[in-house]
Amino acid sequence: MSILSPVLIVAFIGILAGLLLSMASVLMAVPKDERVEQLTEILPGANCGACGYSGCAGYAEALAKGKAQPGLCTVGGNDVAQRCAAILGVEADDVTPKAAVVQCLGICDNVAVKMNYEGFSSCAAAAQLYGGMNACRFGCIGLGDCAKECAYHAIELCNGIAIVDRNLCVGCGKCAKACPKQIIALTEKTEAAQVMCSNHDKGAVTRNACKAGCIGCMKCQKVCPMGAVTVENFLAKVNRELCINCLKCVEQCPTGAIHQML
Repeated sequence: MSILSPVLIVAFIGILAGLLLSMASVLMAVPKDERVEQLTEILPGANCGACGYSGCAGYAEALAKGKAQPGLCTVGGNDVAQRCAAILGVEADDVTPKAAVVQCLGICDNVAVKMNYEGFSSCAAAAQLYGGMNACRFGCIGLGDCAKECAYHAIELCNGIAIVDRNLCVGCGKCAKACPKQIIALTEKTEAAQVMCSNHDKGAVTRNACKAGCIGCMKCQKVCPMGAVTVENFLAKVNRELCINCLKCVEQCPTGAIHQML
């Protein structure tokens, strides 16, 4: 009996504690919205943050709480937007597919080199040393930080710069965040002109640094019938909402810095 009594006491305490914990879990339980799990399963799981939230789980929670609208996921596109809307019982706007573009034509044949770089193979690291090894301080360094971030193998390094395969790109934006020069832009997958340069130096300085750089000559701005092209701070810009893809700016650009994007 001297041995059995402690065992019974411990067993009773264990049973009592279990009952109390069970009651507490019921009384203090936080209601769980099953739609969050359903939405998370539908979202692609890229966790790129292009929707404006920390990841797919954060976006799913915001959707369930009514704090976000379907259609912010560029990776999932229209299919994901419509499926999310069906769960929420709302309508979703069409998602315009987007893709990244590297706004630089500074290939080895075009850009002058100011120094040899021997160090860690990273654009971010090279940028800390006088802005990189090329004479153009605005251009692509070409060591592939963007390519390393791309989960869809849409970026490759070619002749000194990064090039995006817009057919493979899903517009997640991770490459743009990884670029220390901030020269990668997300644009709609529609036909329009695109200035493939990020240099804000005066024309003479740009020309000495890169053969294909925008020199701010304003010929593109003058020839555009829709006023879609403007030159600000020695660099041309194209308003894609106004652009009708007439390509007159492409024809007039003396350095070939403006391309047609598909």
